[in-house]
Amino acid sequence: MAAKDFDLLIMGGMVYDGLGHPGVEADVAVKKDRIARVAAGLDPARAAEVIDARGLAVAPGFIDPHSHTDIELLVNPRAESKIRQGVTTEIAGNCGYTVFPLTWRNYEERRRYCDEQYGVPLIWRDLEGFFAELESRGMAVNYATFMGHGTLRSAVFGAQDRPPNPEEMASMKELIRQNMEIGALGISTGLIYVPGCYADQRELIELCRETAVYGGMYTTHMRNESDYLAEAVEEAITIAQEARISLQISHLKLAYPRNWSKIHWVLSRLSEVNAQGLEILADRYPYTASSTVLSAFMPPWIQQGTTSEYLARLEDPANAEKIRDYVRMQEEKVGSWDNVFISSVLRKDNAHLAGKSIRRAAREAGKDPYVFIRDLLISEQDQVWMINFSLNEGNFKQIILHPLVVIGSDGWARAPYGPLGKDKPHPRSYGTFPRMLGRYVREERVMSLERAIEKMTSLTARKFGIYGRGLIKEGLFADLTVFDPDRIIDRATWTEPHQYPDGIPHVIVNGVPVIHEGNHTDRLPGRILRNRQSIIL
Repeated sequence: MAAKDFDLLIMGGMVYDGLGHPGVEADVAVKKDRIARVAAGLDPARAAEVIDARGLAVAPGFIDPHSHTDIELLVNPRAESKIRQGVTTEIAGNCGYTVFPLTWRNYEERRRYCDEQYGVPLIWRDLEGFFAELESRGMAVNYATFMGHGTLRSAVFGAQDRPPNPEEMASMKELIRQNMEIGALGISTGLIYVPGCYADQRELIELCRETAVYGGMYTTHMRNESDYLAEAVEEAITIAQEARISLQISHLKLAYPRNWSKIHWVLSRLSEVNAQGLEILADRYPYTASSTVLSAFMPPWIQQGTTSEYLARLEDPANAEKIRDYVRMQEEKVGSWDNVFISSVLRKDNAHLAGKSIRRAAREAGKDPYVFIRDLLISEQDQVWMINFSLNEGNFKQIILHPLVVIGSDGWARAPYGPLGKDKPHPRSYGTFPRMLGRYVREERVMSLERAIEKMTSLTARKFGIYGRGLIKEGLFADLTVFDPDRIIDRATWTEPHQYPDGIPHVIVNGVPVIHEGNHTDRLPGRILRNRQSIIL
């Protein structure tokens, strides 16, 4: 049999190039891992495999700029909940936490978590080792990652509420150099979390300067997203300006009703500093609830040191009144414990709590909410996640329409089966991208389809240095998502989050069909994408 010109031909679809242009009916031909031709009327006999895309949209594979996927790819390299959304590239290591670097200070706690939560042996200490593990098992999606400032700090001097001394700062800078040379995209912070919250602005500027030497970015879960949002935005801008580094603001939001009116100031400030020359972007998911660790309601001062030291302070009656007062202030902000749901626990005897509000769970336990929260954190060794309904739908629409905001999930690669199918996680891990295209583009017409695709592809690729991807263009990598604009929609809900979306029959990664006719092919063509890689096209 004569050799074919193309390995794959996607015929008759409405092709969206990723640059915000309207779709054009055309065929997309793939040879090996590249887009070989984009043209109308290509002969299907020239291709080894043909996908009939008539009536469907053909877009660049979606790029998730805010993912927390790491160990999950070792548990299940099929990356089910992401690849079935049309996501072909995960950008992970956000909010200050990564699975590297690990030293004697933070290795054991991380090893124990990987074992208890997933049964995954932790056999690496650095980014190179983690990349090697991913590559040895294969993965369905491409993968890039930041290094977490919180993990970096923990590796050098633990969860201490103080500035680093000169030796510790030198050690952190050396780890930054090592990780950037291996291929990290930059540094991420989680400034509401321990130990990131203990870092002052001077420390962050100095570390970002070191990162910028290697062309890296700074992405931040800011120090505050509610009452002190303006101050947190200004801090992020100052750090980026002083360090001369590209800035990404993670999951831009305004938490709690008393802060919703700040939306116009925030968006105006992004535009203003961008016009002044700061390279800035933000990301956001299309939901009105956030999700994070339950310990975010605890005062930072008790969370210093090891988990055991923190929980001992939490359990100490001498601290009870002071902690209770702090938690009461958090309750005032959330309005009611009915608005906060438990999403994830570790212990089987607490599994029945997942999906219940704090108020309901506390009432069933016969405890007041503070005592319930305290006892649950102690019982679970601090491994409790929550969902917090504190955001505004109108704010989301204004945020996502802003030209400097892209779409990101803030989620994980999960699956409805196995270890990744436990608990009641935020539905964003399954539904972010199809929800945007189905609910907000098709049903509510918040923006055009081509503009939404641009915010899922080329805008993110350019900002994060994901070269050769995010566009449908001859010679670039064949990461492609084929979906039905009339059917695409999320199905994951707050009560039943482990559900795949509808309307995405085909997803191709590096020229290889991973989702075909709505089914996973078990193929794992994903690649590690390293910082500012030079790609010969």
